[in-house]
Amino acid sequence: MNQADSDIMRGLISKQFELSSVEDADVVVINSCGVVDYTERKIIRRIKELKTSGKKVVLAGCLTRISDLAVKLSDSAISPENVIDIVDAVLSARNGKKILAERRNVDKSELCDLKKRYRDSTIAIVSISEGCLGSCSFCATKMARGRLRSFSMDGIVREIERVVKEGFKEIQLTSQDTGAYGLDKGKEMLPELLNRISEIEGDFRVRVGMMNPQHAVRVLDDLISAFSSEKIYKFIHVPVQSGDNRVLEDMRRGHTVEDYIEVVETFRKNFDDVLVSTDIIVGFPTENEESFWKSYELVKETKPDIVNITRFSPRKGTLAAKYRDIPGWIKKERSRKLTELVRVIGLENNSRFAGKKLKVLVTRKGKGDTVLARTDSYRAVVTEGVLGQFMEVEIVDYRFNYLVGKPD
Repeated sequence: MNQADSDIMRGLISKQFELSSVEDADVVVINSCGVVDYTERKIIRRIKELKTSGKKVVLAGCLTRISDLAVKLSDSAISPENVIDIVDAVLSARNGKKILAERRNVDKSELCDLKKRYRDSTIAIVSISEGCLGSCSFCATKMARGRLRSFSMDGIVREIERVVKEGFKEIQLTSQDTGAYGLDKGKEMLPELLNRISEIEGDFRVRVGMMNPQHAVRVLDDLISAFSSEKIYKFIHVPVQSGDNRVLEDMRRGHTVEDYIEVVETFRKNFDDVLVSTDIIVGFPTENEESFWKSYELVKETKPDIVNITRFSPRKGTLAAKYRDIPGWIKKERSRKLTELVRVIGLENNSRFAGKKLKVLVTRKGKGDTVLARTDSYRAVVTEGVLGQFMEVEIVDYRFNYLVGKPD
């Protein structure tokens, strides 16, 4: 989502200023993330470095609503819903007048013509909503992004029609929770949106971003139907966060382990190959040894292809920050054990593709003469080819997190 916001800001800035390297810039915009404490510290350190080198700094992104220190150190700041005011923020920073834009609701689907996207790939990122309906006890993002605001379906479809005509081949739908799209308007609309997108003319693929289990499970049949389109990658990112329902209650996640399992099993039952991604927080304050091993066994049982493992980090202003934290060495050890398991599962999952021929879409430049391509289930394939090209490859090798393909 930050990358989508950066596209808007880059487009607006380039109309009045020359975009340059950080070294040559008078004003530097930092689009920040505030999910974990480590990232906040890193961004604050970067602001100080830039200020010391004589740069003016505009802070954008989530830290403008989460970190008083980051805002204080910056010359100007705009919150995520105020990206349209970036030029005023840059001018204010340059002129020595600090501003912090107030909240306002902006339908970012209507800002497509303002965007300036990177052209070193064939990927266009499209925001479908902002904010969420959750109340997770560990999460500070809602402080920054607020309650769910779904963008216009017609606006989203128009944006995708436009980027497809511009030559982009992979459309990444993003939000804090794609599964909640439309619920603020009293409707469950993600399947309908996907059906509308699938009707757009052109040869392209759509990656659906993170959806929480409680929303996915409610519209599971309709989701399966929508994902049946050739244009939708058979990829699901369903964050479970813990394998213990007691811990999930403490996290205030709003779903159960069983919800996650039902979504994963249903998708796998309906499609030959599904890439499953999930998230696990290790070391949540109420996670004991038994809870951790439940998470471990859940991963072992459901064999997700991607597991984003995060060590719990208390965020100021959240309910979980009031709990007694677990020692860092315990979090590190649990993270290590889970990481080892994920690597084993990844190798096992990818081994079944050795020798197979698969259709892929080339989406990014890789190292040297290689490119990164994606199968219909969004599996990463390192191969040779041309950006935006659909082609057949033979899988000649594999790692735990990608396949190696030879053009057929």
